[in-house]
Amino acid sequence: MPAEDDGQFVYHMEDVLDLYHEPYDEDRPVICFDETSKALRGHKRDPLPAQPGAVARVDTHYKRNGKKNLHLATEPLTGWVNVEITEKRRTCEWIDRMVGLADEHYPDADCIRIVLDNLNTHNPAAFYRFFPPNEAQAYLDRFEFHYTPKHGSWLNMAEIEIGALKRQCLDRRIYHAATLRSEVAAWQDHRNAADGLIDWQFTTDDARIKLRQLYPVPLEED
Repeated sequence: MPAEDDGQFVYHMEDVLDLYHEPYDEDRPVICFDETSKALRGHKRDPLPAQPGAVARVDTHYKRNGKKNLHLATEPLTGWVNVEITEKRRTCEWIDRMVGLADEHYPDADCIRIVLDNLNTHNPAAFYRFFPPNEAQAYLDRFEFHYTPKHGSWLNMAEIEIGALKRQCLDRRIYHAATLRSEVAAWQDHRNAADGLIDWQFTTDDARIKLRQLYPVPLEED
């Protein structure tokens, strides 16, 4: 977080926090979006399994097999999560993910509200690079983008799901891309079946007390 007061940080933080505490509206879903990557690595020597008196052992040396990018979207108020795996992480991949949300996952929504960070690929203007003007505007009319503040990615609930994905699925060596896709798909199915809602507790009122050092003008006391 900023070392001193920062109006920009406060503005974006309060925007996201207020959005999180709006009631559920199926016509205006709130979707949190973020990306991570997974290096594909394999064992040069077979691991030694655990046995009485000895823990499992893995050689520190490994075989490299490239890297894949994972794009995660989640709707915290329903527990839905979706992960797409790509070769690269460019603006065109981000546009594909947004189009997928609009056309496949939420075709009947009036407005899809997206929480995301300030990565340079997260650029709504790029719709005009990939679609004719009328089509680009039609997509953008269905989105509302809410950016977390710089150095405030912890405000994006997609990071909670990415943390679970890393702990439950990606915390081991995976060498083949096909294996990665299979394992992530199985994790996604399990996560969606569990209906694990995210109960976000931190509010704007909390921020104005606990993070008051970030506000350029202090809160007036009664």
